[in-house]
Amino acid sequence: MKKKLLATLLSASMVLGVVACGSNTQTTGTDSTASTQTADNAGADTASDAPVELPPVTFMAIDFNSGASNTGDYAEQVMQQLEEHTGVDVEIQWVQSDVLEEKATLAMQDPKSMPMIMTWNGAVTGTVVTAAKQGAFVDLTEYLKDSTKYPNLSQQNPGVAESLTVDGKQIGIYRARVLGRYGLSYRQDWADALGLAEPKTIDDVYNMLYQFTYGDPDGNGKNDTIGLEMTSYTGPFDIMQTWFGCGNGWAEKDGKLIPVWQQDEYLEALNWFKKCYEEGLMPSDWASRTTDTWSDGCKNGENGVYVDVLDGGRRIWDYFVNNEIPSVTDPSQFASMNLLSNINGKTMATSGYNGYFTLSASTCDTPEKIEAALTLLDKMCDEEMLILTNYGLEGVTYEINENGNVVRLDASDDALKANYNGLNQLVAYIPGTESDLTEEKTERQIKEADVKEDAEKYAVLNPALPYLINSATYASQGKDLDDKISQARTQYICGEINEDELKAAWQDVLDRGYQQIIDEVNAQVK
Repeated sequence: MKKKLLATLLSASMVLGVVACGSNTQTTGTDSTASTQTADNAGADTASDAPVELPPVTFMAIDFNSGASNTGDYAEQVMQQLEEHTGVDVEIQWVQSDVLEEKATLAMQDPKSMPMIMTWNGAVTGTVVTAAKQGAFVDLTEYLKDSTKYPNLSQQNPGVAESLTVDGKQIGIYRARVLGRYGLSYRQDWADALGLAEPKTIDDVYNMLYQFTYGDPDGNGKNDTIGLEMTSYTGPFDIMQTWFGCGNGWAEKDGKLIPVWQQDEYLEALNWFKKCYEEGLMPSDWASRTTDTWSDGCKNGENGVYVDVLDGGRRIWDYFVNNEIPSVTDPSQFASMNLLSNINGKTMATSGYNGYFTLSASTCDTPEKIEAALTLLDKMCDEEMLILTNYGLEGVTYEINENGNVVRLDASDDALKANYNGLNQLVAYIPGTESDLTEEKTERQIKEADVKEDAEKYAVLNPALPYLINSATYASQGKDLDDKISQARTQYICGEINEDELKAAWQDVLDRGYQQIIDEVNAQVK
């Protein structure tokens, strides 16, 4: 989207780099204070209404809205506010999530056509590492130390940033996520009906699963409940392993980093999972249940324990309230969930991010273009942009109530929401993930926020993340080998293989390249 804005508008934002093609006029300073032209800028147009073209930035962003991102009667107005605030003319190339990597790979085959900013899903892949080693992305290391130009991005978490560092160069800006997001949630009314206290230990959790399965927690006299919610998504096992003392993917032992399946605690955890499976404390068909049914078991009253993100547990609680599901102990009240930050003083940390942005070296090929791209990403983290991308336009898609909280006007109007939908995909959320202006929080949301904050104290980090990204073998084979480890875990829990066969699978993975990965990781540590 190309547009020219009056020079007077730029006094509220920032003039970047070369103002127009062929001009020698330059400005300095990237803060939000007013910019003025200097008297010695010979030939500069000083008329207050002279049109000035903003520096353009092309941006490949993820479209999670089936083509309905930033569309509608107010979409142009939303984008104009975004561009006025950032001082950048943004051209967004929307790409569906499931074809993002394919589109990005194709773009890299024609470097001069690469979008200046590219979005990547998840963690860094071997494809990105290889491209980075070949110089495909701008080294951001020194730029992001500049707190004057980039007051938001310069506050990045150094530990998380290391996960985007290849050969000593930071090649991306992460999209921040809360570290303490994982925990255990359970049906509080079921626990009350059975006289169960809040679980603190693994034995407590086992007892709760057993009682939720065989103690008739819903009081209907039928054997129709199962303790643990599980589908083919095996994230809960990764979280629960930490309760036993396992690391998060990797762990340190005797001064060396090892994958968790080489820890004694890992087999201890798997034997516990196996016992729970054999005793029917999780669905017998969990391994074939599709992930799109995740949380349905708790919502429909089949399961009572949910181990995953704490906001998932809160959403189940929301479901009970919004659908007026009665409590089994007091039908005049709604069913509820309790959210816990840890068991045995442990929970799994997130990586601290989900997805990231890279700057293409072939199209961000001047200092001015790099500065324009980074300024856009930095200013998108400002309070004004967090509000715009999360709530849209005041008076159109939201209003502010007497308590100073947001009231959405588009809650049931997807077409109205589409005007700003998707623009949050341009936000890195550094240093914070929320604006100060928020909706009125429910009791459930307050509980979730408190538990997440508490979970950070117990969250086990993955110590190998900064090193795995620079392991050539992991880049080429790591995902396939990790998948084999996960498959062997599932087979063991379900009784398809015995312990000797499980250990044989581990040895096979070592022989196929994981020992080389371990060696490459520890060589970097040294």
